[in-house]
Amino acid sequence: MISENKIKFKIILSLIAFFLILSLAIFTFAAEEDNINEQLAELKDILNSSSAYSAFQTSMLLKSAQNLIESGILFEDIRSIIENSIEESFDAYSVKKVFDVILETQKEGLPTEPLINKINEGFAKNVNKSVLISVISTKAENLKKANEILNEAQQEGLEINGGEEMVKILAYSLENDVPQESLSWLLKTGTTEGKSMEEISEISEELSYLSLLAFDSGLSSEEISLLFKKATENSSNIDEICENIQTSLEAQISTAKIETGETVRPSTTSDSEALPTSSVESTVEIGETPTQEAGEAPTETGSAPEPSTSPTDETPSPPEN
Repeated sequence: MISENKIKFKIILSLIAFFLILSLAIFTFAAEEDNINEQLAELKDILNSSSAYSAFQTSMLLKSAQNLIESGILFEDIRSIIENSIEESFDAYSVKKVFDVILETQKEGLPTEPLINKINEGFAKNVNKSVLISVISTKAENLKKANEILNEAQQEGLEINGGEEMVKILAYSLENDVPQESLSWLLKTGTTEGKSMEEISEISEELSYLSLLAFDSGLSSEEISLLFKKATENSSNIDEICENIQTSLEAQISTAKIETGETVRPSTTSDSEALPTSSVESTVEIGETPTQEAGEAPTETGSAPEPSTSPTDETPSPPEN
């Protein structure tokens, strides 16, 4: 009899706990829904404050904004993009394309912070809408490629610390034309050798510096890829790779000078990073263009790089790690 009472008591307690949890979940969901509705109302007021968007376009943007909020994108970031879009006279469909790139990246589990930072930087520099969309689309693709490199290493049984941060590091190097194969080799070899994420990041930045130096010297993407491939094939020691690339690069630059007698072209960023403004003919840059001063690794600053050396100058030394 006592045993049956205990069982009944436990059943009752379980039911009470279940209904409490259910009630809490319903309450939380309702609170979140109310919060989203309040945020959408705020965005609607902002959109309605501009005469640039029709009722249909406003409704379209609000739906896209709701998808972003529900996916986990910060409301403050969404509001900032809308406010800046109005200020920069971006049409509704361009704003939606920006939202679509962010949403797709978020759904794939990739970091969206680099995209949002790039968008804000583009607005700050009055970048043309089509150029901005192109740049963030390219950045999103580089994040995907970086994630592929990470997944491939993990599938081979390697434990990678700081996965999301590593994706950002690899994506940055991809933007600077470091070949995907070389970064894959770096991640696998560095992890196998027990190097920390900070050490792999430093080497990745060094490769970015060398890649930009090669590009500034007139080498094509194919030639840069081949140069990196040969360097990794000729050594299994990470510490020797950058030196091999530097040596090969200096040899190619020297040969090119002798054969053509031409000067190397001035330092530039990749096409996806050189961004003309919508109002002037000058060029602005969005993103992490490393300086070309000797002894410095590339850093994520928005400053323009120094012109590369003339034929009579020496090739700048690589930065110290």
